[in-house]
Amino acid sequence: MTTPNPQLSDVASKTGYRARLPDERGHIAWPDEDNATWQTLMQRQLGVIEGRVCQEYLDGLERLALPHDRVPQLADIDRVLKATTGWQTAQVPALIPFDTFFALLASRRFPVATFIRTPEELDYLKEPDIFHEIFGHCPMLTNPAFAEFTATYGRLGLDATPKERAYLARLYWLTVEFGLVDTPAGRRIYGGGIISSPKETLHALSDAPEHLPFEPLEALRTPYRIDILQPLYYVLDDLSTLHDLAGQDIMGMVHQAMALGLHEPRFEPAPKRAQAGA
Repeated sequence: MTTPNPQLSDVASKTGYRARLPDERGHIAWPDEDNATWQTLMQRQLGVIEGRVCQEYLDGLERLALPHDRVPQLADIDRVLKATTGWQTAQVPALIPFDTFFALLASRRFPVATFIRTPEELDYLKEPDIFHEIFGHCPMLTNPAFAEFTATYGRLGLDATPKERAYLARLYWLTVEFGLVDTPAGRRIYGGGIISSPKETLHALSDAPEHLPFEPLEALRTPYRIDILQPLYYVLDDLSTLHDLAGQDIMGMVHQAMALGLHEPRFEPAPKRAQAGA
């Protein structure tokens, strides 16, 4: 499973991956091995998400018209995002500081690390790669409600303290990364951390995890781990809930959550080498 961590590191040296740099035209010459990895991931995941993702994601995927046989160029993604919600991508290294992450989101620029996982790490890597960011998230960024909430999250994070950011990270994790939504067709996935992971896609809609109605205060208080299948998912009544939430006093909710404290984790403590969402 791929469970990228929104709590980004200030130390780029912690990753073994390095972003590929574009030429003067903004074009990245992806090697054949990377294009083959993209093709493998696309073929595998398109089959898994069928009947499991929300229509808004499928609409965005159709708009983006992602290539199946090669890693897409960011300029092609940008043309679609700008035309739909005013967003665009931002090429970044494998890991970026918190301040950069929030500043990019606040300016409607979605960070995309220009590397792709190795064949040995098809099922799990800690860092969000270009497949996760483009396939997992960019289709949803064509949706106005999702796009507005993500920009609002960035603006809030810019001025937040480190402790406030830790609470905000839980909200992001349980919506943008691992959110579910009820639709007329049934319960569906909209979170990019699920959509880019075959195991998480199957797990999320099974009877194994707990499903709870989305309450922002509860999400802010819910611990998570990045290296396991999630034991709990919050379910929106409708994606418009995210748009409504963007207009509410989220930082007031953060302070209320801080006063109440965290819920008991629904998982075992992480091994020392694994990082938990605190």
